[in-house]
Amino acid sequence: MFAYVLADDADRHTAGELAAGLRVSPAAISGAVRYLVQVGLLGRDREPGTRSDVYRIDDDDIWSRIFLPRTELLDRWVAAAAEGVRSLGADRPGGRRLEETREFFAFLRADLPRMMQRWQDHRGTLHDM
Repeated sequence: MFAYVLADDADRHTAGELAAGLRVSPAAISGAVRYLVQVGLLGRDREPGTRSDVYRIDDDDIWSRIFLPRTELLDRWVAAAAEGVRSLGADRPGGRRLEETREFFAFLRADLPRMMQRWQDHRGTLHDM
């Protein structure tokens, strides 16, 4: 559903429009939009004068807004992997795999702000074309 909303020309969609466009039941839409709103991939608004919700992607640099809050998630993964290494011991195979996992997520976390700045710079050239 996220791909549909991302690629569709419409800026806003009701649940009924999403169900029709995706050719799925309204029940399938309900769970999907609830999840996508919860994780911040879709916004929910109310049309003035109606009781219907509409769903939208705020397309002003959606990818930065999606990825920047993930730094907190990466921090949690680093901490969880470190706890696993402490519990298992770095000398065991599982502990070594968790240590590499911790290093990977720490690497991503450290580079994310620079990567987002590079994205902003690159994005600026896209709109100049």
